[in-house]
Amino acid sequence: MRDRIKQNLIELMLIPGLSGYEDRVRRSISHKLSEQGTATSTDRLGNLWAHFAGDGPRIMLFTHMDQLGFIVRKIDANGLIRLERLGGVPERALAAQDVLICVAEGRDVPGTIAHKSHHATLPSEKYTVTPYADLYVDTGYSSATELEAAGIRVGQPVVYAPCADLRGSDMICGTSVDDRAGCAVLLEVARLLNQRSSGPPVDLGFSVLEEFNLRGAQTLAQQLQPDIAIQIDLMLATDTPDMETRGDMVLGGGPGMSLYSFHGRGTLNGVIPHPAMVSLFEATAKQQNIPLQRSAQSGVLTDLSYVQLTGGGVASIDMGFPMRASHSAREVCHLDDLVQLTELLNAAISQVGPEFSLNRDDYT
Repeated sequence: MRDRIKQNLIELMLIPGLSGYEDRVRRSISHKLSEQGTATSTDRLGNLWAHFAGDGPRIMLFTHMDQLGFIVRKIDANGLIRLERLGGVPERALAAQDVLICVAEGRDVPGTIAHKSHHATLPSEKYTVTPYADLYVDTGYSSATELEAAGIRVGQPVVYAPCADLRGSDMICGTSVDDRAGCAVLLEVARLLNQRSSGPPVDLGFSVLEEFNLRGAQTLAQQLQPDIAIQIDLMLATDTPDMETRGDMVLGGGPGMSLYSFHGRGTLNGVIPHPAMVSLFEATAKQQNIPLQRSAQSGVLTDLSYVQLTGGGVASIDMGFPMRASHSAREVCHLDDLVQLTELLNAAISQVGPEFSLNRDDYT
């Protein structure tokens, strides 16, 4: 299991899939599921899902395929490219980063977000962050005409140059750990669901547009009408000096369960999990002797905040894995957390039968 998760994660991290342009990632995941004998479906937005029949409350277990990045906003006459951000891209982490301008498979163009020469940097500039609108990408082409011939036009998707490295024997570092790690976990869950002889109906979903507007999974939920929704995403690791006051989430400390998330930036949205889901995962983790970390964070939002409002309401919870350096070009996760998250999800799902109660009063 561990080696399969590692291999799938590294392969998926190396595939560019900007939000709204997830098709290469979707095709790869669909192919991997097909190799396991799992049929998939796709909607018009590009969401991908696989259905596993069963008896009991219908579960939608999902994660997102897309990654944040940029859109080509303007091409200067001298061939330099101006970018518009797509998603929560941190401006202070952009200068001197390598990027990939996605034209088509085999035709993508590498570039570098320029950084002003140190020798020409004024004292007043040394401790400031350059706004993204003032940055530019240098691809080595010297004119707009050359860029056009290479297939680069306004509106082209751009991502951090894909990379994936194994650090030591346990850590994965690189681009789009958020949320290709979730995708790798669900690929392994699919393998386990294929081997079961009984259990509840499960729809494994891989959603689009999460980094763009956090609503990519809405059409999927509207179609599937789940009773239970379990969303898989990163959880903020707080085991570094810059994060130690934010919580108790440790890389390598096991999977995480969110007890509270709230964006607080205009959406006024978030998730307070259903008590049946909290009880299910706490009890399962104890039974399976799997460490379960707890998270409560503001500034965090997932697709689940909208999925939970489907129909008459969905019993929902965010589960995930600790990750460092979110939304940077070098995110970090721990393989043990992904393995234990897979085991926990599989065991928890097996506990849901026809008599599983979603009545809040049975838990509060």
